Amino acid sequence: QVQLVESGGELVQAGGSLRLSCAASGRTFDINTIGWFRQAPGKEREFVGAWNNGKTFYEDSVKGRFTVSRDNAKNTVYLQMNSLKPEDTAVYYCNARSSWRDLWGQGTQVTVSS
Repeated sequence: QVQLVESGGELVQAGGSLRLSCAASGRTFDINTIGWFRQAPGKEREFVGAWNNGKTFYEDSVKGRFTVSRDNAKNTVYLQMNSLKPEDTAVYYCNARSSWRDLWGQGTQVTVSS
């Protein structure tokens, strides 16, 4: 059983930075994509960024501001968020996928004040 535990969400002013962490525990040998989604109040969950087979992909509104990285030794994925905007306010979820499973963390709240 794989568990994903996010951390790092907090209240930050617009223009500030945060780094979210997602620590994976358990058997992760089959995971080929790991990344981040977010869900703002009243909105659907949306893709933010992900790592897949050595490449990273981002939603257009975060390109150039957010960076997904991973530390294999720690089994941890990070989301570095710079130049934060109030519209980045959301619960951020870590997601890990393979050909046969789709795993989610519990989420961490990011609030950006104007």
